[in-house]
Amino acid sequence: MKRRNFVKTGLLSATAAITGSTLAYGAISSALPQVNTGKYDFNLNYAPHFGMFENHAGKDLMDQLQFMADMGFTALEDNGMMRRTPQLQEQIGNQLSKLGMEMGVFVLDKGGNSENSLAAGKDEFKEIFVNACKKSIDVAKRCNAKWITIVPGNFERRLPIGNQTANVIDALRKGAEIFEPHGLVMVLEPLSDTPDLFLQNSDQTYSICKAVNSPSCKILFDIYHMQRNEGNLISNIDWTWDEIAYFQIGDNPGRKEPTTGEINYKNVFSHIYEKGYRGIFGMEHGNSQSGKEGEKMLMEAYAEVDKILV
Repeated sequence: MKRRNFVKTGLLSATAAITGSTLAYGAISSALPQVNTGKYDFNLNYAPHFGMFENHAGKDLMDQLQFMADMGFTALEDNGMMRRTPQLQEQIGNQLSKLGMEMGVFVLDKGGNSENSLAAGKDEFKEIFVNACKKSIDVAKRCNAKWITIVPGNFERRLPIGNQTANVIDALRKGAEIFEPHGLVMVLEPLSDTPDLFLQNSDQTYSICKAVNSPSCKILFDIYHMQRNEGNLISNIDWTWDEIAYFQIGDNPGRKEPTTGEINYKNVFSHIYEKGYRGIFGMEHGNSQSGKEGEKMLMEAYAEVDKILV
């Protein structure tokens, strides 16, 4: 189904899905975008990031958003949104609204580093996390965001894994209490960047979300990271489906656009689409080639893997 037709028919089915399940978060946001009929009539809701099309659009962020919309992209990701000025956050939000685009995730800036781990159970680390959650509310309002990426930090190797897990759950429950009244959703992202990270697998993240038991604590399933850490993508997506609120993209090896690595994105996208997900797919990867030609190749790659859905 083409996106122009999906938005007309999908709104009713997505609205009907709002029963407290995660699918409600993925299927429909607080402000659905208008139909985007850009150059590429994508079926899925892909979200580039700033700099991805800089050679075509220039360095001005508003011009980059305009280019994304003109090409048919319907959302934006900006991991560093919390570090931007309030004025720029609001300007980005206004431009997204004008263009009929959604705001995807930004990363919770805890003001520390991976050593400020929620797994450690230290009061000072919890306080850093809680204060960051409170600060992020105004950021989300300015840029019309709904999802905020959370990374709990590193293992605390002096503690048993059960204690670490309990510490993470306790901290996340405090975050959920902050976000729930505002309709915001923490999305927990298991990563493959280093073996020192506490959160690494989808089933581990699933069990934590179940324990937190809040509509404001869900899974960010990054296909690139999960291919590296556990593989078996479609089965793991199925097993954790009811807690997934957001997807991110990157091929492996290399973390570039689809078709540059080993992941069969045609099959993965088709499976997710057929299961009913109508949320954002964050393009959290680099360009395999430089310059305008590389940007064009990236867009053509998405057009190719998106065809399976027609």
